[in-house]
Amino acid sequence: MLFAAVLATGTAAAPSDASPATSTVVTIREQQLPVYPSTLPAGLTLPSPGTTKEGREYLLVRTAAGASALVLVPLEDGPVNLRYGAEKIGKGQQLQVDGSDFPTLAASGLHAPVELARTRSITGKPVAEITRLGRPGMASGVGFLAEDEDILSVLRGDNELVRRLGLKHPDLARPLFHVWNLLLREYELGKLARFKDDVGSFWYHGREIHLRSQRTKGFQESIFNDEIKGAFDIELWRELDAGEREFLNAAYVHLSAAEREAMMGRLTRLRTGEMQPYYIMRYGFYEGHTEYRVDPIAIAVTFGLKPLSEIEKAFPAEVDRALTNHFTTKAKMQGEIEAKAQSGRRGDCSPRLPHHRTCGSAYGGS
Repeated sequence: MLFAAVLATGTAAAPSDASPATSTVVTIREQQLPVYPSTLPAGLTLPSPGTTKEGREYLLVRTAAGASALVLVPLEDGPVNLRYGAEKIGKGQQLQVDGSDFPTLAASGLHAPVELARTRSITGKPVAEITRLGRPGMASGVGFLAEDEDILSVLRGDNELVRRLGLKHPDLARPLFHVWNLLLREYELGKLARFKDDVGSFWYHGREIHLRSQRTKGFQESIFNDEIKGAFDIELWRELDAGEREFLNAAYVHLSAAEREAMMGRLTRLRTGEMQPYYIMRYGFYEGHTEYRVDPIAIAVTFGLKPLSEIEKAFPAEVDRALTNHFTTKAKMQGEIEAKAQSGRRGDCSPRLPHHRTCGSAYGGS
């Protein structure tokens, strides 16, 4: 199990099992530097993300006190050994790809359309059942898919977006894993309260990205047959620089000022959880068009994986539509949608959770 979470308040407890030894000093550019929670000398500039001479990935962060620090955030399989209420959390299987269902994804980092076309089940669960659970009001209040999407239409649609970006699914999972591993390190050190992060921002390819997290009262089960669960609500955002704003204003002059601002917000703000990087790495699944979707284009812009000029070349004059158009299923199940609307049936999950996707109570009940 990746982890299951229950009600937790205050700061983190100490790990319940022995953790691997964590470095206190690393080597970067032939300098010996302390790692978080120690801080760095003022004025020191370092690439971020980066890799130490010892081969460990790190992020340069800004603490709540305004100091800079290095946090080790290597993408790797790791233990699930940090107590979270009555359960445990940890890295789990960060490198796993579902090669049994998607061998081309495991081999190349992208889906083969022919494999998706013949897919009838994922992790042993029928795609129709995954779609049913993914709809709003079923496994979660806001859902993993929009009403007019199904699991395969979303996998196909996002695979095409990623292909046009010139990226692979692991490229887009990596920065989100870096964020999750940063939060895990804060939690392990007792520096992540339920409503307060010790780290307020971090640098990624020259961009300062702001971070806010909240530990929720329940846990979200996966719609696949896997161990992935979630209990964190994570917000990430950055500001466009003057050149980026100028570029978008010129390229999308046909949009109104309000429409351009909305597009810029979608490009630079992500609301997510810790489930998403595992979903992307394992299945190429970014979720459908719900409030928890981590759009591949938005990941690329927010984390600076591609400059806006290259993204515009991949989606000429259509970035706004690429961000908002649903991956509509071929079989819309319109009768089911209309029947549900007429009956007021809510499915398996309470709808009274506008800011929290989970259905379960704080103790895993319904």
